[in-house]
Amino acid sequence: MQKAKTNINFSNPGFGKNKPIRFLYVVIAFFFGIQLWAQDDPEKTKVSVQSGYLEKKPEFPDAIIYTKDNTGQVYIVHEGVEMWCDQAYVYLKDNFVKAYGSVRLSQGDTVSMRSKYAEYNGNTQFAFASGDVILTEPKTTLRTDTLYFDRIKQQAYYRSGGTVRDTASTLTSRIGRYFAESKKYQFLSKVKIVNPKYTVHSEQLDFYSESGGAYLYGESTIVSETSTVYCERGYYDTRTDKGYFVKNSRVDYNNRILYGDSIYFDRNKAFASATNNIKVLDTTNKSVIRGHYAEVFREKDSVFITKRAVAVTLRDNDSLYVHADTLQVTGKPENRIIKGFYRARMFKRGLPEEEPTSGKCDSIFVDQKLGITKLIREPVMWSGENQMTGDTIHILSNTKTEQLDTLKVFKNAFLIQKDSAGYNQVKGERLIGLFTNNELDTVNIIKNAEVIYFSRNDKQELVGINNTVSSSIQMYLETQQIAGIRFIKQAKGKVYPPSQFPENARILPGFQWRGEERLLSVQDLFKGKPAPILPKIKGIPLPKDEGEFFDDIPIDEIELPKDSKLKPEDLQNRENDPKPMTRDTIPDPNNAIPPKRKRDNSTSEGKH
Repeated sequence: MQKAKTNINFSNPGFGKNKPIRFLYVVIAFFFGIQLWAQDDPEKTKVSVQSGYLEKKPEFPDAIIYTKDNTGQVYIVHEGVEMWCDQAYVYLKDNFVKAYGSVRLSQGDTVSMRSKYAEYNGNTQFAFASGDVILTEPKTTLRTDTLYFDRIKQQAYYRSGGTVRDTASTLTSRIGRYFAESKKYQFLSKVKIVNPKYTVHSEQLDFYSESGGAYLYGESTIVSETSTVYCERGYYDTRTDKGYFVKNSRVDYNNRILYGDSIYFDRNKAFASATNNIKVLDTTNKSVIRGHYAEVFREKDSVFITKRAVAVTLRDNDSLYVHADTLQVTGKPENRIIKGFYRARMFKRGLPEEEPTSGKCDSIFVDQKLGITKLIREPVMWSGENQMTGDTIHILSNTKTEQLDTLKVFKNAFLIQKDSAGYNQVKGERLIGLFTNNELDTVNIIKNAEVIYFSRNDKQELVGINNTVSSSIQMYLETQQIAGIRFIKQAKGKVYPPSQFPENARILPGFQWRGEERLLSVQDLFKGKPAPILPKIKGIPLPKDEGEFFDDIPIDEIELPKDSKLKPEDLQNRENDPKPMTRDTIPDPNNAIPPKRKRDNSTSEGKH
């Protein structure tokens, strides 16, 4: 058995007056201590006092008092723990120490604790510290008013508020727990991280001091001048400023909000990407982009989205839908440009009494500031029953009223309208159409114009077929139907009786009917395209249940040295304190976060 060592200094200035009495105290205490040491439980390793000025006071009959001397502080060791203090009350029978003044407790090179006051129980290896407590481990420093440290569990715990400072950030919470073996802090209740670049708020946060990784559970936000991140389950690296968020996650970039089943975030690159069920909301331009994969570059004001990508812009109490295999949105809020690449489509439903407007092409370009939409490569557009094709189609909108204004078809312009007897057709070098209340009502075919038109009387009976060539043709429409035709510099042509106009002449060169491709609903934007294969999101599991810090012992069975400042109720788990979310409390990771528990605002921690 290791005997307590004492460093008795007879030349100490304390030996002046009453020197014989003090000497008698020291001698009695020395032999008295040896006797108590021998009588104690041999299975318990005793705390060992290595140095200090020793004395015995009648008012503390069970304690031997050690005070720092001119050689240094009182020095005590016990099973790998070292303690220094200005004064120590050592209760040999209880194997218990009360330390005062500049207390320092060290456990190898892993944990060091400083405080004004501390208690250490050698039998249970349980420490309690109060008054400007500082717990230091290799990467972080914890400051609190009251701290419990269980050496057997290798855990520290506070519930009166604490601050942890690491190389990059400062973390605060009302309740905190430190796991020395995994180098993990678990923070509960009013959790906050303050970094020069951002501030984090969370219901529960697990912080790993070696890596700087923070796991967020419950309603959590990361707020900076340029962005706000929200999630209910997430991970954020406080040292590299990269994060991964799931469960109701979103990133707000002031004028854009990114939603997704999972979001990757890189603060230094001002970049975010999202996977599955994506929505990018443009709060300035009343538009939204949807898809299943997206990338957002904040500094470039750029959004890239794919996998059933569709951009929806509100116009004139209606919505314009633009879809392509890949969509890219660029430009400042006042000058947004949408580009769609490969198998692009557009659809505008119109008011209930209006026919929808739709189109298809290889690529699409939308300039919201200029109010222009361009359909590029093999474009086709339908306005009501009218099909229009050409090399390129431009649609111009009134930027103030946001209604359709003008349609332009460049080169090889062709307009077709199905009739019960065939197809009304007009072709030429260029087509210009005019809209009123979003309906096409005037069409001008310019240069080398030719028409085939099935003329009908008021009873809708076929009376002739008009086949005319002209330099230009102007057509008037009512409710999307041809109501009149005017020829400018007519070259040749006439109206033939139906029986005198052969069937094989009723189709103009370049005719191509694409009516089966017409979009009649929003769902037709994806017609003929297979549903994308979505990756399985790798979630962030809840932490395992570590159990309570204090063992669940009835209050009347808690044993404390009678001279401890603690009370049995101080070593009990409070019923009203928030409990951590764990895999046991929420077995299914997709379940909703449990309702917040009522919180106890008490900060009493016993006698300090």
